[in-house]
Amino acid sequence: MPASLVEDAPAKVNLTLRVLGRRADGYHEIESLVAFAGVGDALSFAPGGALALNVRGASAAQAGASADNLVLKAARALADRLPTVDAGTFDLEKRLPVAAGLGGGSADAAAALRLLARVNNLAPDDPLLYAAARATGADVPVCLDPRTRLMRGIGEVLFGPFKLPPLQGVLVNPGVALATKAVFARWKPPATPVVPADLTVLTAMSKRDQLVRFLLSQANDLESAAIALAPVVADVLLALSSQPHCELARMSGSGATCFAVFASAADAIKAAEALHAEYPSWWVRATALGGATR
Repeated sequence: MPASLVEDAPAKVNLTLRVLGRRADGYHEIESLVAFAGVGDALSFAPGGALALNVRGASAAQAGASADNLVLKAARALADRLPTVDAGTFDLEKRLPVAAGLGGGSADAAAALRLLARVNNLAPDDPLLYAAARATGADVPVCLDPRTRLMRGIGEVLFGPFKLPPLQGVLVNPGVALATKAVFARWKPPATPVVPADLTVLTAMSKRDQLVRFLLSQANDLESAAIALAPVVADVLLALSSQPHCELARMSGSGATCFAVFASAADAIKAAEALHAEYPSWWVRATALGGATR
């Protein structure tokens, strides 16, 4: 397969996730600083013939029926807006855990749109791509150009990208799937409303210690709801925060994957090795968080 027809689909990590309120239509307004990891799924595309998808890899069995996959949904959404789009066969290698708070399906869908854009001579920022992304899922737009951004609304309002310093981290998933809808249903409004982040602070941030301090001042407002549904999330957070040189441990998205930030790449690798040895059934990866992913 030519390199131009292969795309990485990096994991989306919610470094922060604030719930600003529940809308009349049942959706929740959020604010999240999103970074992308150095691990993820991989997608390739062979133009020609009917639209099709093959799924393989470590978590293929958990990905559900191919017909329901967001890769095909994204391709159909683009075809609805551009009937002349060339179809073909996608091959998806699932490496990320499913329903894990890492936006794996959304990242796959975004990778499909990037591949279709390349084959059909669409610019990376073509409005048709973003329209198709929004029609596919709330997290797909932020994954189209996987760089660190702040998102608001239900995920469709994007700011950035921000040139924030990359962080060295560890991702851990305990093998428990959490449904986003169920976690949000458990969320309870705080006594004091959340104050949105100051965009000028993020724009001016250039030093790693500034970023870490900012993250420590934030939270994932869905953590307690996720722990109520899957108590093992609390075990993961404790295991991460107990590792030497851990600066921050937090859940990503609606869980159950959690991440930790470490002082150096060596510290992150040592922590990942220790966690894998102690919890061999958990999915554990040391990786960079943020920085360039493409």
